[in-house]
Amino acid sequence: MLVIKLGGGAGIDYEAFLDDLARLDEPAVFVHGGNAELDRVSKRLGIEPRHVTSSSGQSSRFTDRETLDAMLMVYCGKINKTLVEGLQRRGVNAVGLSALDGRIAVGRRKPAIRVIEDGRPRMLRGDYAGSIEAIDARLLTLLLEAGYLPVLTPPALSHEGEAINVDGDKLATEVAVALGADQLLVFSNTPGLLADVKDESSLVAAISLANMAEAGAMAQGRMKKKVQAAQDAVERGVGRVVFADARIERPIARALEGDGTTISA
Repeated sequence: MLVIKLGGGAGIDYEAFLDDLARLDEPAVFVHGGNAELDRVSKRLGIEPRHVTSSSGQSSRFTDRETLDAMLMVYCGKINKTLVEGLQRRGVNAVGLSALDGRIAVGRRKPAIRVIEDGRPRMLRGDYAGSIEAIDARLLTLLLEAGYLPVLTPPALSHEGEAINVDGDKLATEVAVALGADQLLVFSNTPGLLADVKDESSLVAAISLANMAEAGAMAQGRMKKKVQAAQDAVERGVGRVVFADARIERPIARALEGDGTTISA
């Protein structure tokens, strides 16, 4: 059982990725993001994307209601259905879902967040982002047992019934744990965790739980969240997590063969 997460950064070879995904011979859930496309569409709609940094150094998108509406259009509409279309064209009976559907992921909205801007702490209100607190995997399990490939994307659902932006890597982690996945493959537009973020040849091939603190210190920007999510996944029973490159031929097969950064106990 695999959970495969594809990031939404620039430079990803979607055709090669879907070709490889169509060749899989084991059950999988496919989780995707869409950051780069959301930025592009938001700008066309006159909504300037706003990315903020927390006091711990983590980067995230500030999601006001206008941005959330654009996210629903881009993630649940354009990207999700384009991926389903591509998989169906390759003979894979894919079903597109958001984590809203069937209450797959439910969590707490954080309407106010603390950020650092211009070197000073600020409190921002009106955010529609949150953290996942519960996964209901029954819908995913029904689809998997019937031979479908679920294609899943944020947002999730708040306890009050509102759509909330949640981190895609965290969503993939929670789904992997809930389904008892053997492996979680996390793809982005980098080869994996880099010791020097400016040097792609500085790939860190393997990380154990014993040296996660060192890995966290090397991680920059959004990679910090990926490292934390990977640690969480392995500690909670996922066999291994692989950070891998989505810009190459046979990306899934190569990740399964050990390319990228492998995180294990």
